[in-house]
Amino acid sequence: MAVFDTPQEAFGALRPVCVQLTRAQTVENVARLQAHLAAVSASALQELQEYVLFPLRFALKVPGPKQERLVQSVVQCISSVLAATCVKKQELLQELFSELCTCLSPPSGSGRPAPLSEELKLAVIQALHTLMHSAYGDVILSLYQPSTLPLLGFAVSLLLGLAEHEKAQQIKISALKCLQVLVLQCDCQEHRHLDEDEAQQCGDLFASFLPGISITLSRVITGDIKQGHKPTVSAIRLFYLIVGSVMADAQLARIPKNKEKLPAEQSRISELMVHRGPDWSKSTAEKLSLVLHKMVEFSSVHPHWKVRLELVELVHHLLRNCSQSLVDSFSHLLKALVGLVNDENSEVQSRCNEVLQGIAEQRIVAQNRALADVLSENLHSLATALPRLMNSQDDTGKVSTLSLFLGYLKLLGPKINIVLNSTSHLHRLSKALMQVLELDVTDVKIVEDRRWGCESACRPSGSLQHGVQKGRRQKKYFRFFTEEKVLQLLQQVCRVLGYYGNLYLLVDHFMGLYGESGMYRKQAAMVLNELIAGAAGVGVDVLQEREVSLNTDDLKGSITSILDEYTDQANWYLITSIDTEEISHERSVQHSGLTPRPGACSSILLPSPELHVTTRTMNSNIWQICIQLEGVGCFAAVLGKEFRLLLLSALYPVLEKAGDKTLLISETALGTLVDICEACSYDSLQRLINENSDYLVNGISLNLRQLAHQAHASQVLDTMLRHSDASLLPLVEDVIQDVLSTLDQSYNNQTSTFLRVLHSVMAALVQWFGSSCGEKHRQRQAAEWQSRTLSQGQQMVTRQEVERFFLDYVRQKQIAEGNLPDAGDEEADEIPPLAKLEPNDSATEGETSLPSHAQLAKDVMERCIHLLSDGNLRVRLKVLDVLELCVTVLHPHGNHLLPMAHRVWPALVTRLISDDPLAVLRAFKVLCTLAQKCGDFLRQRFSKDVLPKLTSSLLSQAPASARAGPVYNHTLAFKLQLAVLQGLGSLCEKLDMGESDLNKVADACLIYLSAKQPMKLQEAAQSVFLHLMHVDPDSTWLLLNEVCCPHQYEPPHTSLRPVKLSGMGRQRNEFTDNVLLLLERLQQRE
Repeated sequence: MAVFDTPQEAFGALRPVCVQLTRAQTVENVARLQAHLAAVSASALQELQEYVLFPLRFALKVPGPKQERLVQSVVQCISSVLAATCVKKQELLQELFSELCTCLSPPSGSGRPAPLSEELKLAVIQALHTLMHSAYGDVILSLYQPSTLPLLGFAVSLLLGLAEHEKAQQIKISALKCLQVLVLQCDCQEHRHLDEDEAQQCGDLFASFLPGISITLSRVITGDIKQGHKPTVSAIRLFYLIVGSVMADAQLARIPKNKEKLPAEQSRISELMVHRGPDWSKSTAEKLSLVLHKMVEFSSVHPHWKVRLELVELVHHLLRNCSQSLVDSFSHLLKALVGLVNDENSEVQSRCNEVLQGIAEQRIVAQNRALADVLSENLHSLATALPRLMNSQDDTGKVSTLSLFLGYLKLLGPKINIVLNSTSHLHRLSKALMQVLELDVTDVKIVEDRRWGCESACRPSGSLQHGVQKGRRQKKYFRFFTEEKVLQLLQQVCRVLGYYGNLYLLVDHFMGLYGESGMYRKQAAMVLNELIAGAAGVGVDVLQEREVSLNTDDLKGSITSILDEYTDQANWYLITSIDTEEISHERSVQHSGLTPRPGACSSILLPSPELHVTTRTMNSNIWQICIQLEGVGCFAAVLGKEFRLLLLSALYPVLEKAGDKTLLISETALGTLVDICEACSYDSLQRLINENSDYLVNGISLNLRQLAHQAHASQVLDTMLRHSDASLLPLVEDVIQDVLSTLDQSYNNQTSTFLRVLHSVMAALVQWFGSSCGEKHRQRQAAEWQSRTLSQGQQMVTRQEVERFFLDYVRQKQIAEGNLPDAGDEEADEIPPLAKLEPNDSATEGETSLPSHAQLAKDVMERCIHLLSDGNLRVRLKVLDVLELCVTVLHPHGNHLLPMAHRVWPALVTRLISDDPLAVLRAFKVLCTLAQKCGDFLRQRFSKDVLPKLTSSLLSQAPASARAGPVYNHTLAFKLQLAVLQGLGSLCEKLDMGESDLNKVADACLIYLSAKQPMKLQEAAQSVFLHLMHVDPDSTWLLLNEVCCPHQYEPPHTSLRPVKLSGMGRQRNEFTDNVLLLLERLQQRE
């Protein structure tokens, strides 16, 4: 069809159909007009707009009932005309608006929309939407005059009714969007922006509709979830747009106190108009608060993320525009906003964070005292309920609650001191943290785990720092939660408080709680640690910077006061073990009034000496010390190099705890030492100790002279020695000599403590000197053996040597049978090697001077000889440990070691033969070490004094172990058997035992090759025979074949007798498997 571009052509084409439609209002005539309109250009149609609309409007005005299809087609045709043209006349806009609304009007007396088809309703809504967009420029404002208020109210009520009661989702959404256009809040950018006066005028008009709109929209928002998320999203958007317009702070501020009087002809209209004065604003805000509370509760847990996202936009819009007028509502709104920070949807999360960031940057809370008061009241209410919520909610609920708590603090930002300056608020907040952070102190394992000195003594010094760094903070177990995220939120709460709050006030308050009760002490220490970290800006996540940065001197002052309290003897020396020695040490410190370090003060909070110490108490004390140690590490990280000034008071106590026997405490203290190294720019723990060793050694020397502090001084020395190098030895030599002289004066008092010091020193000497000297000694022995082997290999075996061998064999056999040769000949042939060597040995001993570390080991070993017979088993065990280390250090200096071994032997034999099994076990270990270092020097002594007892003990215990069940493996008797069997073979080899002694050992150990014995004892017995193979393979082979001989041996010549062994032809028995295994190993060696 041709397009009519000019009005004349268009008029000629449209006139017949318009006339026809005016005469007969039928669907067909409307369709014909619609078809002709498609051929008319927009410019031509603009000129003929009223002409074309006349028959369509006339069709709607014809009295009497009309077909719905006809009305629908007319409305759709009007909509197509309006879409292509602009309404430039105010009268036309108002008339069309009224006529279209009439199409939806209900029957008289009915409050609900007319029972029309869904298609007709949708068409009318769409036509209204198009009409509002077609209004040209200022023409649209003619609808927003006081005189048109009834018409607007009629349209608003119709559209609200459709949005609330219609079941069809599309109608609901279209009605809400049309309402959004009607209140001049359309999402599109086509509309002219209203100036202040125009916006004010519209706000006055819309205020009349606010109650109806807000109530209806709240019903839509909280309606059946089956309606889908789109109507809910549209309703939320419309709600905050209309409320944000009517309750805008900027508009309400310009409202005059008294209502303006309208002309007399508009007096009835004036009754409909609302005056947005202070009273109305306050009343409306209170009612809106109820509506908002209901909406927020529903929408914040809506399953669809777009609804929750729109709720964020609602809070943002209202906070930006109505922060004064709706201040009472922000209790609910901010709660929703902060709660959605941890939403499961990433878009909701990110938008929440953006809004919160914007609130902070625009200082909305900081510049609004009323809003800050609302937040502080919310915080107080939540703090009151926090213990109950943490006790009743699941982990997800706890995370949400704490996120809300943290969000309030972040929003308050610099205004947080409003809360802190209120005694009631601060008390409630602190008590909530104390209750929530309560630790679970029921785990017995914390108390059971002990540190053994040998474990760390052998550790390479370079590996310590790397190992400690991996898990610096010990995992804590809390009474009311298990989720790590909950702890992280609580840490952030404390850090935000420290970042924004008055640090002196907070530290003073929580220090008061720390000293108030042992129940709160651990929690208060945790909070104090986090407060300091937050005050320094370490690991704190905030929305805005604080107004005044913290002074370093203030921070240092707070840290110093906390450190003094932490390291006070009442809080530092707590009972952590049921060890009677440790308990006596701790109590003696607490009641001595002495100070273990410069600047420490005595406390009045000393526990009663009669206090019954339970596992829970010890667990609690362990955690308190660990938390305080973590605090010291935190303070070091905060101050950096400035912490060097506090090392004088902090380093000594931390080193004490690094030497503590409780594993958790020692590991935490080592982590703290690593923190101090990093903070103070020491490249290693060794350097930290070495550069402060003069002060530390002085403290050790002073405290070793005080009975109450001897045990702790020994722990400091132990830690220093374990983590330093040989350069420390000259500094501690005087301390060791003081210890030795004190031991000489009195063996009864504090012997155990001094032995701990000596053990630490000897372990350090072994670590520093033992390995290098031992390695040189082994290399020298290997070189001698190699040269001897080479010289033997280079000599050719001659006839004379073979003849001499057999003659010597015959002579030895005669001697064995009792046919001794002439005594004079024997004396002439005998060469006394020892007599010749003695002068040389004594000369060498006199000439060679011992190094300082070896001399120290010798001095310590002399004291050990006297202490081996001490009546206290615990002392004897420690002496044996020290003795073994002394032997290791003196090993390269044989001329000094052998006389000392001679002197120690009688006391050591007594421990081996007639002592507690624990002491026997430890003494045998010392014997093995002595044999390894002294060699055949001990052969006769061992053969005479010890071996008979060992073999008889093994033989007597064998039946019991053969009958025993699996529980026997955990008994002391089993451990003693195992230790003897594991060490006996190497003893025989090192001491180069004679044939008769080897036979005794073999006979005693043979029974342990039985399959009835525990497997570990069988394996240990096998190791004995493997060593015997090295010493005397022929005898060992013969003995094993007497038990079980797997082969028949044919003589190489008929003149020789056949070989007959007892083990030939025997059936399989309990020894067969182990014997065959040993014979196979022996054959492999050959």
